Amino acid sequence: MGRVPGAQMTPPSEVPDRSPDRAGWDADTALERLYAAHWRRLVRLSVLLVHDVGTAEEIVQDAFVAVHARSSKLRDPDLALAYLRQAVVNRSRSALRHRAVVRRQAAREAPPPTAPASDEPSLAAARREAVLRALRELPIRQREVLALRYYLDLSEAEIAETLGISRGAVKSHASRGSATLRTLLDVHWEDRS
Repeated sequence: MGRVPGAQMTPPSEVPDRSPDRAGWDADTALERLYAAHWRRLVRLSVLLVHDVGTAEEIVQDAFVAVHARSSKLRDPDLALAYLRQAVVNRSRSALRHRAVVRRQAAREAPPPTAPASDEPSLAAARREAVLRALRELPIRQREVLALRYYLDLSEAEIAETLGISRGAVKSHASRGSATLRTLLDVHWEDRS
């Protein structure tokens, strides 16, 4: 390649390193990469917790905004992803608490809503609905652990860091949640036969 007359070349040693693994990482570029790589997975995680796509998208968007606001303090992109996961879980919890308050207030003013129709178009859809229904019956911590473990395929250490609990607590919640989920699903399929 020829050199453009009058153009100055920047020696490679003077070009700033924009890789997210260095101390001088470019926070905006790293955040864009995190967004592109993890947006859908974080939305799906939140959907598993709050059961609403619109709310989940808002939660994840707010988490990215929060990371962007703190980007000058984050020096490692791995910390940004961990912070994002934790923010999504915490904001999902807040949304559930708010929803519970709204439901209690609405229950005082109106009769309870009717049960959804059970006319599922296929067996696969019925199974998926049964699993989601059973997940909703689990205590929130068990649901969070199972969603992080089996949906995002996080390790016990990553789950413990995300939820702010010990690895032993992760194991305990996963074990109890799995056992309860199996029981709930067994009862559901016995009722259908």
